[in-house]
Amino acid sequence: MNARSLKKSVRALVPAQILSAYHFALAYLGAALYGFPSSDIIVIGVTGTDGKSSTIEYLGAIFEQAGYTTALSNSIRTKIGNESVASAGRSMPGRFFIQRFLRRAIQTNCTVAIVEMTSEGVKQHRHRAIDLNALVFTNLSPEHIESHGSLQAYADAKFEIGRALARSNKRPRIIVANADDAEAERYLKLPVEISRGFTLANRAPWTASNTDGNLMFEGEQIKVRLPGEFSLKNALAAAEVARALGVTLPAIRDGIAHVVHIPGRIEIIDGGQDFAVVVDYALTPEALEALYRTYASQKKICVFGSAGGGRDKWKRPVLGKLAETYCESVILTNDVAYDEDPRQIVDDIAKGMTAKPEIILDRRLAIRRALEIANTHPQASEAVVLITGMGIDSEVTSQNGTMEIWNDPSVTLEELLTLKSQV
Repeated sequence: MNARSLKKSVRALVPAQILSAYHFALAYLGAALYGFPSSDIIVIGVTGTDGKSSTIEYLGAIFEQAGYTTALSNSIRTKIGNESVASAGRSMPGRFFIQRFLRRAIQTNCTVAIVEMTSEGVKQHRHRAIDLNALVFTNLSPEHIESHGSLQAYADAKFEIGRALARSNKRPRIIVANADDAEAERYLKLPVEISRGFTLANRAPWTASNTDGNLMFEGEQIKVRLPGEFSLKNALAAAEVARALGVTLPAIRDGIAHVVHIPGRIEIIDGGQDFAVVVDYALTPEALEALYRTYASQKKICVFGSAGGGRDKWKRPVLGKLAETYCESVILTNDVAYDEDPRQIVDDIAKGMTAKPEIILDRRLAIRRALEIANTHPQASEAVVLITGMGIDSEVTSQNGTMEIWNDPSVTLEELLTLKSQV
């Protein structure tokens, strides 16, 4: 029995109330052990379904540009001052992680800590005993439905982070929410000192392409050097909260322009090939469609599975239908199946498709096949290979059911260089 199966068994045996009380006590014990560190540093939380990690990266760049020393915790990395280590896909780790992270940030003379906060973390009270200065809400779309029981329960779990902001002893308390999202209304009604809704509709003229974009922010033109409309939204969310905390417009402009690469987030892989290759974390229908629309004018060869076996099974045929709608070629493969049969996962995805897709469960071979298709495409210069669902997640389920070390960008570059050497 693997660790994940063991955890599931324990949760099934122990009453929910006891588990909740255990995690609640653990949260406050951790805060006490590390001296309630959130009271001694500016803390910004970021929550939502999509865009959390990218928004945090923009915030970190802005505050660094403004002269602050920052600490970041997201599913990409944990950064404290000049030290940065990969997070191995952990969005909001428990077991005292955040409290220890905040204490270490203070000891390293960091003045701002920016933390990814999730609904799954809320279930285990990881948001407790954290005094927030500000919270960013990016969006809400269906995810973790099976875990929470319903979309409303998922939304309510996320909103508990908003309630944590309202309970904070910090002043002023700041909420920044995506005004284009229906869920934003209740965030913007939180009893805090500063409420800011953001929308690109108020930042015209703005442009977004498959290379970069621009928007206007308080009369200043902001250059966003990553592709897609969603990159503009992430940058705008970061700009709003930074401005509310007193950061100057030049620091916001220069900080956003400084972000040219976010690992595993619309990451361009260049091996000298004639076609484009992009690795992206997109694993919800909304995120996947946004990515496909970003490359609307290109011939898309799409590789994906359904990240995280044993959860969100409802979305699998939806992802299949999206891929068939937008992609010229689709290759279904394995990612992190955990204790579920990878073949069952891809078969569930295929149920949303009218034509039978190509299925290659070995992820490396699937990536290799996609690159070969693009390389021999009659319009190779107009082709793009989109490899989604994992980003820089560090493990993939192997054919025998065990976990093996993995990195989509590295494997993709290796296969590109091998392909080039064969020409």
